[in-house]
Amino acid sequence: MIVMIKGKVKYPITLDPTVWIFDDRKIKLEEAFELKEDKQEEYSGFQKPPVNRSISKMEGEEFLKNSYVMPLNDFIHNAEPTSEAKTAKLVSGSDGSYETIAYEDLINGYFLFSNNGKPLKEDGPVHFYYRDGSNQDNPVKYIKEIVID
Repeated sequence: MIVMIKGKVKYPITLDPTVWIFDDRKIKLEEAFELKEDKQEEYSGFQKPPVNRSISKMEGEEFLKNSYVMPLNDFIHNAEPTSEAKTAKLVSGSDGSYETIAYEDLINGYFLFSNNGKPLKEDGPVHFYYRDGSNQDNPVKYIKEIVID
C-alpha cells in the first residue's frame, strides 16, 4: 500500500496513503472539483504536514464514511524534481504498465486514497484525478509508482 516517487528527483520518496486520513490537507472527494481557484491555491501551496492533534469521536466517524483525495503538490515539491521534469509516468501494478501525464498536471492533481472511509485495497493504493475533474468518471487506478521524466 505504498507509492514511490522517483525518476528525475533529488530525493526519491515513499508515500504511505494509509496515514493520510489523519492529514489536515485531505479534501472530501465531492468538494475537490468544486473548490474555487483561490481555495485550490490554498490547498496546493506548500504546507508543513499537520501536527498530531486529538481527533474527536465525531471527526473519526466522519473519516470512516467519506471519500478523500490528497493534493500532490507538497509531496512532489519535497522530492525536488530537476528542472528537466516535463512528464510523469503513473505506473500501475506489477506489469509495469503506465500512463504518461504532463508534469504540471501531476503537481496540480489529486490522489484518491479513501473510498467510503476505506483504503483502496482492490484497485489502489491510490487513484489519480486531474485538478479540473475531467477524469472524475475514469481516474487512473492501481498506481504504485510515479516516475518523473
